[in-house]
Amino acid sequence: MKLLFDRYTIRPRVAFAIARGSTASYERVRIRLLDDAGVEGWGEAAPNAFYGESADTVVAAVPRLAAIAAKRPTIESLEEIDSLEEQMRTSLRGDASARSAVSAAAHDLLGKRTGAPVWQMFGLDPMTCPPSSYTIVITPDEGELLARVAEARPFPILKVKLGSDRDEWIVRTVCRAAPNKLLRADANAAWDLDRATTMARLLADNGFEFLEQPLPKDDLDGLRQLKARSPIPIIADESCVSASDIPRLDGVVHGINIKLSKCGGLAEARRMALEARRREMRVMIGCMVESSLGITAAAQVAPLTQYADLDGALLLRDDPFIGATILDGMVRLPGEPGLGVTTRQAS
Repeated sequence: MKLLFDRYTIRPRVAFAIARGSTASYERVRIRLLDDAGVEGWGEAAPNAFYGESADTVVAAVPRLAAIAAKRPTIESLEEIDSLEEQMRTSLRGDASARSAVSAAAHDLLGKRTGAPVWQMFGLDPMTCPPSSYTIVITPDEGELLARVAEARPFPILKVKLGSDRDEWIVRTVCRAAPNKLLRADANAAWDLDRATTMARLLADNGFEFLEQPLPKDDLDGLRQLKARSPIPIIADESCVSASDIPRLDGVVHGINIKLSKCGGLAEARRMALEARRREMRVMIGCMVESSLGITAAAQVAPLTQYADLDGALLLRDDPFIGATILDGMVRLPGEPGLGVTTRQAS
């Protein structure tokens, strides 16, 4: 197979501000796998600086990924993709977003070869996808915050970003502006244990469903203590990169957030979901700020999860692809073979 790529920039309608900073644009990389019969599969790399990745690191990994792909004439089974993911993982020892793009492209290619959507190849029911939340980013003033909440009016679930010097005000303002919404919080590892304990109680008092990654990723002892103190569930994101992290998080948090750009591919994402479920841990499928190409790949495993946070493409003002749709929070997967993604120009 040939591996080709192209780079592009996507831009949120408003700067995406979380505890670690604010970003107004993101460079993404599309990976294309072309087999010897001319069938082509696509995947998107959504690198994140927190994990030491960028569009440049993705492109730098392309020659090694292309060499691995060149050894295969095509993809004929899910087992072959499992093998491909393992080969990439052992060969690169990093570059998870680049590997996840190749994995998505391989699944897309296999689906197109067999005439089946990826979710069908997984034996999943697309009607069991959980509803997606819509992210309320950290904003500088009340008018801007209220505008973001108003923008999210069609969505029944809001994910509120915290980790600033005005968290209590954000919580109370969102609750007042959206009294009938289901609310979730994400601190992106910004707090210490005392602050997280205080905020967990405030969030519970204001009806929040759960709290995502309140402490630094390696503070497992703090997370364990917080789990015992918190009146709402604690979900690990930055602390849970791949399936190998799940055993050490069992008993430390209530659940995990899976992202393709962290774990390195759809096969690993399925492995994570099944392992967490086996341990009776809660499972979320999440995303970075991605186009519909990346979001549609992640959504293929949504039926294996209890929670979804797949709004990355909805935040954009220039999504170059068409794929999975999220209408009033409900995730709808394409029925076409593979991922079912097309370019917007072709629509």
